[in-house]
Amino acid sequence: MFDLSQYFGPEVVAFLMVIGIDLALAGDNAIVIGLAAAGLPKEQRNKAILLGVLAATVLRIIFALLTTQLLQIVGLLLAGGILLLWVCWKMWRELRTGHEAEQHAAEEALEGRDINQDGTIAGGVPRKTFSQAAWQIVIADVSMSLDNVLAVAGAAREHPYILAFGLLLSIALMGVAASYIARLLQRYRWIAYVGLAIILYVAIKMIYEGWVEVAPLVNGAVG
Repeated sequence: MFDLSQYFGPEVVAFLMVIGIDLALAGDNAIVIGLAAAGLPKEQRNKAILLGVLAATVLRIIFALLTTQLLQIVGLLLAGGILLLWVCWKMWRELRTGHEAEQHAAEEALEGRDINQDGTIAGGVPRKTFSQAAWQIVIADVSMSLDNVLAVAGAAREHPYILAFGLLLSIALMGVAASYIARLLQRYRWIAYVGLAIILYVAIKMIYEGWVEVAPLVNGAVG
């Protein structure tokens, strides 16, 4: 299989892939949290966003600890690669569809200001209770945190310090620069497509290496 590390060094490739993955996925996570909080009254909105960031932080740490151990088990690297392919498909559909109105509402909720100057902040979004928003955020965080950690772990699993950097970077991007990253990805769509290509490469690499691990066991069972 074509391996970029032959040309640039494994640490450099892993580092650049982790940055690309985090940039591509941080914007989506921010949009989901912002959109869930957009349906709340102003006084509850910041609490919901803070809850989303804290929940995603905790989930990322838990998933990172579990994923790095699980990927050592024969067969799970292959399964993880297949799961990451599904993440690629989901990300591709979202990029192709586009939801500009929802993205504007999410960004306004995250920043707490009227970006499109229509006289409202996140106007037009259905109202909801704090508990409804909280559940929506936590459920979305479970899926998106797993996607992020699986992609980063697949890219940097042989370099634990880069894996730790990726975890910290994803938390920082989501908590500090969430609205900026979301706006950046909306304006420069090619960044998201580059991130998608990196995740697809990681998925194919995981599937290939996972199959190399599993093939002797399969052949032995058949033989």
